[in-house]
Amino acid sequence: MFFSYNWSVREDWYRWCEELSEEELLLTRSGGMGSILHTLFHIVDVEWSWIRVLQGKSDFQESFNDYKSLDKIRELDAKFHIEVKNFVDSWDNEMENRLFYDTLPDGRTVTDTWGEIIRHTIAHEIHHIGQLSIWAREIGKQPVSANLIGRGLVNYSNK
Repeated sequence: MFFSYNWSVREDWYRWCEELSEEELLLTRSGGMGSILHTLFHIVDVEWSWIRVLQGKSDFQESFNDYKSLDKIRELDAKFHIEVKNFVDSWDNEMENRLFYDTLPDGRTVTDTWGEIIRHTIAHEIHHIGQLSIWAREIGKQPVSANLIGRGLVNYSNK
């Protein structure tokens, strides 16, 4: 449910961004990735990258400089979303405790479960959405609602 929540909120932010100029979207700000667009790019990049890593696939190596428009970020998101959604939809309890080993730049090896990584990926986006909300208020605009309730994420047909 929380991936669906993040995707719903992200789409709301994309629509919110349509009301701003490209200059405003790229304006350097304090915190986050430095701008609204760069933060949205980072959210998409990190989500897809973690899913790729869990699948044993190569990571994303593109530069934000190649995606400095709302349309380009939305296109990248749509392209990546297919793979992410397929992975999320195939999640089962056996995946929860699979181990993931990573070697840090300083040579240390860390071990995490896939469940931890999935939850980190979800929390990562929620963190950055909070930063977008602060920036929205700083420019005098109402931020996107972060409310989970009312987004239609639960199917009640079987209840």
